Amino acid sequence: MKIRGNRLITMLLLCLTWTGCSSRQANPLVQAETSIQEEVLPGSETKQEAQTNPPQGPDFEDLLLQTPEPLSGEGEMPVSTAEPADTGFDFTICFAGDINLDENWYTTRFLNEQPGGIYDCISQELVEVMRAADIMCLNNEFTYSTGGAPLPGKAYTFRADPARVEVLGQLGVDAVTLANNHVYDYGEEALLDTFTVLEEAEVPYFGAGRTLEEAMKPLYLEVEGKTVALVAASRAEKNKMTPQATDTQPGILRCYDTELFLQAIREGKANADFCIAFVHWGTEYSYELEQVQLDTGRDYLDAGADAVIGAHSHCLQGMEYYDGKPIIYSLGNYWFNEKTLDTMLLQLRFSGDDAGTQLEVQVVPAVQSGCRTTFVPEEDGQRRIYDFLESISVNVEISDQGIVTETG
Repeated sequence: MKIRGNRLITMLLLCLTWTGCSSRQANPLVQAETSIQEEVLPGSETKQEAQTNPPQGPDFEDLLLQTPEPLSGEGEMPVSTAEPADTGFDFTICFAGDINLDENWYTTRFLNEQPGGIYDCISQELVEVMRAADIMCLNNEFTYSTGGAPLPGKAYTFRADPARVEVLGQLGVDAVTLANNHVYDYGEEALLDTFTVLEEAEVPYFGAGRTLEEAMKPLYLEVEGKTVALVAASRAEKNKMTPQATDTQPGILRCYDTELFLQAIREGKANADFCIAFVHWGTEYSYELEQVQLDTGRDYLDAGADAVIGAHSHCLQGMEYYDGKPIIYSLGNYWFNEKTLDTMLLQLRFSGDDAGTQLEVQVVPAVQSGCRTTFVPEEDGQRRIYDFLESISVNVEISDQGIVTETG
């Protein structure tokens, strides 16, 4: 799956399309604020349309580099017109936490009342950041189906009408993790419906499948000549009601015993340039980390993951650098219920060339409240969230621009 084409050509095309265009490498928070003034929000162009529909006109060819004719006269040395291969890359993967589109839940009832749909539920600044990412991934914490029956004895069961999948496209989502404790809320029939709905909508998923082999299989995405592997697993239930897939039955990948998840991480890293492990774990509405998070998060990095991203606690949890690589223990709710909670988008920016790679981690601060999730624009409000994250983390500090770095 090709997410982005050549960045240089893309930027030239965008500059022709939108005046005042600026580099994609700018601070995404600043970019978001600028693009609100300049770019029409969806349903305008999708990420793919912005690249496949270049502007036409007499000025476009003037921007293309002209290839000189090689010298061919007697005694003249031939001149090579081949340019050195560009091995540089610079791309961003953006992650959001839990969303919930259950038909009878707070969020969807609120959504149904909004004339702007999801854009009245998630603020424009955040949507701009999501759509600008080269890869946008979130936790799909429900099932898409009109069939099945709620699991007996389960307190909360979440099921969305299949038509709700359009929200993912509106938000610019490129992939979803299904390794959580709600994707099987309406049983096998609804889980199979979920796979079909996402496949028909061309939204790749990972962490679940029709067989264990599918659930373990990394999702490979191509961006700027690099391959990114996404793998996911869940250990979020005291009473294990969400089944692990088998050779013949659908389900998720679980990591109460980590061996299969470690195998998936090793496979992903062996076949990709970068591997990211997404884990559903932790104690709900607790900022305290479980010892198993601290222990197994490091195991996942040792197995080859370049970063570990967590969800399930419904609130932010801390961060840690281990062996120079980040663990984000929980992204918290992104747009999940009516509660007032700090949240964030998390951006991983990979850049470099054949000589080396850098990974920059950035927090985009937001608040979920009253079934709306909004960007926090005030410096004091941003600093409050950064300071809180630092206070519950192991060894990180966060700059005023949201850049996360290791301390000690």
